[in-house]
Order: sequence, then structure tokens, then C-alpha cells
Amino acid sequence: QVQLVESGGGLVQPGGSLRLSCAASGIVFSGYAMAWYRQAPGKQRELVAIITSGSSTRYSNSVKGRFTVSRDNAKNTVYLQMNNLKREDTAVYYCHAEGDPTRYWGQGTQVTVSS
Repeated sequence: QVQLVESGGGLVQPGGSLRLSCAASGIVFSGYAMAWYRQAPGKQRELVAIITSGSSTRYSNSVKGRFTVSRDNAKNTVYLQMNNLKREDTAVYYCHAEGDPTRYWGQGTQVTVSS
């Protein structure tokens, strides 16, 4: 059974930092590209960052320079370091494992940026 379990969300003030983690099981983690998506209330789910199996990374323009995605294949875990958080970063953040053709979603973790 495939599981993607996100953690690390919470309430943070503008300008603060959080690190999200996504622990995967049931897949050959090293063979998957891993992505972080987010969905704010009333908005579509959007790609935030992706890291390939070869550790190449890509970011949305809205988070470039503030967020960093990384992976630890020994721990089957992908991370999203979020710095200089803004109110518009408030959303549920989802981990996504992207294989060919199999794809899996985590359950999401809430990030709220507010003073």
C-alpha cells in the first residue's frame, strides 16, 4: 500500500519559516519525481516545486528564491523549506509522487501565514 504522509504545517507569522516533510512508503522512492502542490480556498491546486529522480528542481515563479525542495532517498522523504512566508502562501500543501504511469497524492498539511 502506497502512503505519502506530510508533516510540518502550522501557523506562522509573515516573514517566518516552515519546513514540510513528506515520508513515502510502498514505492521505489528513488525512481519517482516528487512534487509539492498547494490549494488555497476557492482556488485551483497549483504546482509549487518539483524535484526529479536526478534531483533537478523547478519552482513556480511565486515561490522562487524563497522555497527550496530537497529529497533524501535513504529516508524516502522529500522536504520543502519555506522561508520569508507571505499571507498568500496560506494553503493546504500536498505531496505528489510522479512516476510513469503511477502517481500518488498525500493527504495534505495546512499552512497558515497570519499575524
